[in-house]
Amino acid sequence: MAASDKSVDDSLYPIAVLIDELKNEDVQLRLNSIKKLSTIALALGEERTRSELIPFLTETIYDEDEVLLALADQLGNFTSLVGGPEFAMYLIPPLESLATVEETVVRDKAVESLRTVAAEHSAQDLEIHVVPTLQRLVSGDWFTSRTSACGLFSVCYPRVTQPVKAELRANFRKLCQDETPMVRRAAANKLGEFAKVVETEYLKSDLIPNFVQLAQDDQDSVRLLAVEACVSIAQLLPQDDVEHLVLPTLRQCASDSSWRVRYMVAEKFVDLQKAVGPEITRVDLVPAFQYLLKDAEAEVRAAVATKVKDFCANLDKVNQVQIILSSILPYVRDLVSDPNPHVKSALASVIMGLSPMLGAYQTVEQLLPLFLIQLKDECPEVRLNIISNLDCVNDVIGIQQLSQSLLPAIVELAEDSKWRVRLAIIEYMPALAGQLGQEFFDQKLRGLCMGWLNDHVYAIREAATLNMKKLVEQFGAPWAEQAIIPMILVMSRNKNYLHRMTCLFCLNVLAEVCGTDITTKLLLPTVLLLAADPVANVRFNVAKTLQKISPFLEASVIDAQVKPTLDKLNADTDVDVKHFAAQAIAGIAAEMELNVFRTAIPPCMGAKIEAAMDSKLIVEPPRQLEAADNDILQEMNGKAEEPPKLDSEC
Repeated sequence: MAASDKSVDDSLYPIAVLIDELKNEDVQLRLNSIKKLSTIALALGEERTRSELIPFLTETIYDEDEVLLALADQLGNFTSLVGGPEFAMYLIPPLESLATVEETVVRDKAVESLRTVAAEHSAQDLEIHVVPTLQRLVSGDWFTSRTSACGLFSVCYPRVTQPVKAELRANFRKLCQDETPMVRRAAANKLGEFAKVVETEYLKSDLIPNFVQLAQDDQDSVRLLAVEACVSIAQLLPQDDVEHLVLPTLRQCASDSSWRVRYMVAEKFVDLQKAVGPEITRVDLVPAFQYLLKDAEAEVRAAVATKVKDFCANLDKVNQVQIILSSILPYVRDLVSDPNPHVKSALASVIMGLSPMLGAYQTVEQLLPLFLIQLKDECPEVRLNIISNLDCVNDVIGIQQLSQSLLPAIVELAEDSKWRVRLAIIEYMPALAGQLGQEFFDQKLRGLCMGWLNDHVYAIREAATLNMKKLVEQFGAPWAEQAIIPMILVMSRNKNYLHRMTCLFCLNVLAEVCGTDITTKLLLPTVLLLAADPVANVRFNVAKTLQKISPFLEASVIDAQVKPTLDKLNADTDVDVKHFAAQAIAGIAAEMELNVFRTAIPPCMGAKIEAAMDSKLIVEPPRQLEAADNDILQEMNGKAEEPPKLDSEC
């Protein structure tokens, strides 16, 4: 009997621990216990989870928001733990309670979990258990339950019978007319989602009147959410119905008294354009777009300015150029000199994209003057956005048309007081160099690139070193040998140790692209010279540099020059210098051993061995080599009785 009691006690232990922790004053302990719910449910089993754990959780939903949020999240994945879809209804009571709490994030998570659980119900169980839950939420006294109800309609509606569908549409209409703005806002937010599952006839008769009403609500927070629903509804209706049922409301929203509603229209304008089609766009949306481009609020103008390229790209191809020239560009010209820098910056980020649509002649005639104005703009972000998108124009008219005005703008950006602006122009420099060509770059921009290496901000110096590597990849190692390496080597004699370290950083990356000859002849002597630098930071960076460039040096050079220098640094008085020197010695030795091993492998086996090494299959090289050889021989000759020797011919 005692053994039986002990067994019962052991089986109850997990739920006892959970209850104990949930009653603990420490929020973190309660939170941890909630996060262990799935483990506890597994220990209890499906039946006891349904009969004990879920009721307990339902009765104790009065806690900190953080704990309730974790609980709502956990319950969404609990269906399998309560016995599968046929028992999913047991999860509805606690989630229904969570969907009525005051904290918005908890309610949203509870609704998300309710949607997941509802989708796992059979159609019959959905009507028996989920729909009544939805109806209770709709008729709840507190607005919190009614806002949560809005998120469940689209999940329930497609799988219920026609009478229930009629009830659901009536309930949704009731929420759209609710006296509480938060409920109407939730209904407007879910209107587009609900419209996608409602039959077209009821969409026209039931939901569109709700949409029109919400778009005329006295709260702008409701009206702006109706704009999002407008996109979804327009996508579902034929063109004729869109023109009669949706466009009047859209025109009203585009000229709404609240700038937030107009801002939302600007944000969704391209989506609306795609939904209504080219003909309605030409007749109705182009005037609305013009209206927004000259809006009184800078936020609206900035939002619609970012849509200029996409809006023009989606115009009817037959009339595209004509509409852009006659209806869009006159308003764009005004934005180029807009008093608000955010508007000008937003336009500068997309205006270059009009060039491929207009072609070379119209780009030179119409757009080029605007580009030149923006390149001289006092706002650095405007100039930077223009320069960052030059490739669009370069493909159409060539860079020479812009080069004279481009250079002053680049120089100003390169010396801008904001280091992030300087960083952005550095990152774009390799692409710009490729567009301008080597000759123009050497004459006008090479000095700027060298100047960045001496910048007082480390991030700029670091980006400048990577920029040097990309430029060498662009123009080639011979160009580097003549144009930039001599100037970098001069930095090794600078009195400021930071410049000497920058020199080392440059040599690190240049060795990768310059090849063995240049590394041995030009880069290595400077690195060895800096090994005697009085500053310890420079000396240990010498050790790191020697390790990095050693793969690009011949073994004889490493033995004669690199190893003696590292041995000397390994005996340095500074502990960091000794550490990095020892690390470099070990790294170079391992690399050389690996190279010897590689040279012993017949060429036809190299790829096989490399693949084995990459997958960490090789622990003892000779044994794995035989296995690799055997694989190759089997592929070539069918089967091999014995693996070939290392020196065998393939």
